[in-house]
Amino acid sequence: MKSTRNAWAAAVALAVLAAGSATVAASPSADPDRKGSSEEAQLQALYRQAVAEGGRLVVYAGGDKPGQADYLKDAFEKKFPKMKADIVVDFSKNHDARVDNQIAEHHVVADVVHLQTIDDFPRWKKEGVLEKYRPVGWNKVYPQIKDKDGYYTGVFFFGFANVTATSLGSNAPVEAKDFLKPEFKNKLVFTYPNDDDAVLYYFKQLTDKYGFDYLKKLLAQHPKFVRGTQDSADLVGTGDYVASFGSSGSSSGVSTVTLPRTSPWVAWPQTGAILKNAPHKAAAKLYLSWLLSKEAQEHAIGTWSGRTDIAAPAGRKGIFDYANMNPLGLGAFMSDRAALDRYKARISLYVGDVRGVNPSDPQGVLGLHPVDQDGTQG
Repeated sequence: MKSTRNAWAAAVALAVLAAGSATVAASPSADPDRKGSSEEAQLQALYRQAVAEGGRLVVYAGGDKPGQADYLKDAFEKKFPKMKADIVVDFSKNHDARVDNQIAEHHVVADVVHLQTIDDFPRWKKEGVLEKYRPVGWNKVYPQIKDKDGYYTGVFFFGFANVTATSLGSNAPVEAKDFLKPEFKNKLVFTYPNDDDAVLYYFKQLTDKYGFDYLKKLLAQHPKFVRGTQDSADLVGTGDYVASFGSSGSSSGVSTVTLPRTSPWVAWPQTGAILKNAPHKAAAKLYLSWLLSKEAQEHAIGTWSGRTDIAAPAGRKGIFDYANMNPLGLGAFMSDRAALDRYKARISLYVGDVRGVNPSDPQGVLGLHPVDQDGTQG
């Protein structure tokens, strides 16, 4: 069964839109960096270079279910049919360690990474392992989410808020304190906050605002904790589970997403870069440029854009316009690893150790080098 992706796209749209335009035949030669070239001309020039290179691409994408990034793979390959893309999904905290190991081994497999672990990118820049590249659309990206020197950039915004069963109707919890109502006892499901830093930051904001007494009262509701934000979202509206927060929506139709009006929630710029020793560097430049192009940002991502010239999803404010959500907050939280680890250790005393297999790699098959240059995993 095809899994739903763990992305804010599922929360702000009923379905992921297909790539915005039909595949375009190669246009006359164009310099992809030439000022004044249309975005399409730049993309087509990059496409020819990527095909000449071999037409292969490997992307490591943060997530917690296999297939969550297939919407990007499908849209990219539809736009550029001579390309073969593998987008490997795993927890960002696994992918960044995997990238570090590949760099140390001098066996880099990934061409592009886009991850939740925002704090990795300044470090990787300092270590000299990223390719300096300003992709198509670079000048339109929010300055707050891109490296001024061009080594990495936010590509779009993911977010976590409330996921509630549609059967609840107007009785669905909206604010954090609503989840403490007696009728929700034994009916809540959450992702382990000590297993996902974005969920951890969600809980950190709640305990900062309402104190640890809030957490104690929440745990008195006897919630279920699971690994992976997709699994917690998918359980809402099934069986006895009717509500969660700190996740995005399911496309099953049995649940819906709402934003708290006063209590904190979380959104962040999923950040991308090209690795300096990427095996398919032309393909990497094509993919990152396509992902930030106006066409893809309007039609393929289904969430808040990383570009300033594209409107927010229907019914939503601009990403920087919410008084109870700071889209730069997660990055600041993750940048102080000592403080983060202290909070994680404290909250682990309350929720217990993380249990369960990694839902993005349930069979333990991804290994050190997924997908290797010969197309195999290992």
